[in-house]
Amino acid sequence: MSKSLPEFKYMTFDVVGTLIDFEGGLKTCLAEIATEAGTEIDGEQALGLYRAARYSKDADLFPDDLVRVYLAIAPKLGLPADQEYGERLRDSAKGWKGFADSAAALASLAKDYRLVAMTNARRWAFDFFEKELGNPFYAAFTADDTGTEKPDPAFFEKVFDYVASEGHSKDDILHVAQSQYHDIGISRKLGLTNCWIERRHAEKGYGGTIEPAEFTKPDYHFTSMAGLADAVAAARA
Repeated sequence: MSKSLPEFKYMTFDVVGTLIDFEGGLKTCLAEIATEAGTEIDGEQALGLYRAARYSKDADLFPDDLVRVYLAIAPKLGLPADQEYGERLRDSAKGWKGFADSAAALASLAKDYRLVAMTNARRWAFDFFEKELGNPFYAAFTADDTGTEKPDPAFFEKVFDYVASEGHSKDDILHVAQSQYHDIGISRKLGLTNCWIERRHAEKGYGGTIEPAEFTKPDYHFTSMAGLADAVAAARA
């Protein structure tokens, strides 16, 4: 491990899935639609269908793409395949909740680090996520800002350039994320120190996140944001 936790100046964060419970948000909205339609859905099955539909060549930026995704998965879930429900799923992002430990952990970490959001979501959605998390970020990069999505190295390069403009380098960054595919693997290839927040540690599979071609052992590993915040506090004591 190249650096101890107190040595970093920045912490960069994946947002959706690491800080915001998008799986819970998706399942809640789909379950509500199902109830109105007089049926029930299996939440994990819905996430699997979502994952397969989301990662296609004709995908739009997130969460706008949820309209297309809904129309693709609705028939398989026995739900009405109407545009209005797809738009409802998309708009549900405005009310997605942070994980129970996210806001407090971020508030604690913000005392010692510059927190930078790195999200594949569009800016309009991130604005809701940031408010839900207590507006903890020093800077933020969205798909609208970078013109691409992780794991594209170009997304990370935008952040590296920003940090360089402040007189620092990627060596000063700890990248924090739950997605092996979008963040942990590529951050390792780019020479970043990373921290895996294993949100699904008590569940099987990758849920709504695409499975990586290979698992990357992280530099730091916690099952919650609280675990990371506690480790920082202990290291600084």
